[in-house]
Amino acid sequence: MAWPIAEVARMSGVTARTLRHYDEIGLLPPARIGSNGHRYYEEGQLLRLQQILVLRALGVGLPEIARILGEQVDELDALRGHHRRLVAERDRLDALAATVSRTIVDLERSRKDGTPVTVNRPENLFEGIQPADIDTSLRDFPEHAEAARRATAAMSPDEIAAGQRERTARMIRLAELMAAGHPADAEPVQSATDEEYRLLGTIRSVPTEEYLAIARSCTENEQWHAAYEAIAPGLAAYQRAAMEAYAAARLS
Repeated sequence: MAWPIAEVARMSGVTARTLRHYDEIGLLPPARIGSNGHRYYEEGQLLRLQQILVLRALGVGLPEIARILGEQVDELDALRGHHRRLVAERDRLDALAATVSRTIVDLERSRKDGTPVTVNRPENLFEGIQPADIDTSLRDFPEHAEAARRATAAMSPDEIAAGQRERTARMIRLAELMAAGHPADAEPVQSATDEEYRLLGTIRSVPTEEYLAIARSCTENEQWHAAYEAIAPGLAAYQRAAMEAYAAARLS
């Protein structure tokens, strides 16, 4: 049985644009191309796509995925390896959720008592937080992923990690605004969204339609959604609503 690219995109949650990109770089050629120019995929391609998406969810970049799949012989052994990586990633996310929970408790205690936050072990603030792989986090936006790779090429691992921690801090700030009851289109939220938009523009100028697609990814991209929800339930939808309100008010 063969499935057209639109059906594969629907089943996998990957855009047809990304599937075409995988074909162009030789990572996932379709089983055949019809006389109408449409790509069709069979079971073998679906299994390969599953492996690609699992590896991307684990933070593996596309060049490394190509190398892994190129060297792979036995599919069962490969799946066992992917399972081990998934278990390790689950443990990392559990550690991240515990880190954020501890930080929330410390901040709540500090605000209630009116005392500064005391951190006995500063390294605990960053447990479970690792720099996100560009290919994974921007999998549906290959042009922006390429621009981000160029922007980070000259950065040290410590600088990249620091940037990731700053992004996590901004997510926590957004969660605080949500918890305080500010609507997504309220001035404090829109001010924070404007800061994010300007930071996005330092990497690459983003057209309005693409910005709205990025907003939708907050809830539709599994990795993004999980990252927001690890901070606070409902944060992914709140971030999306804030970005959509920003686009309507300032980018129209």
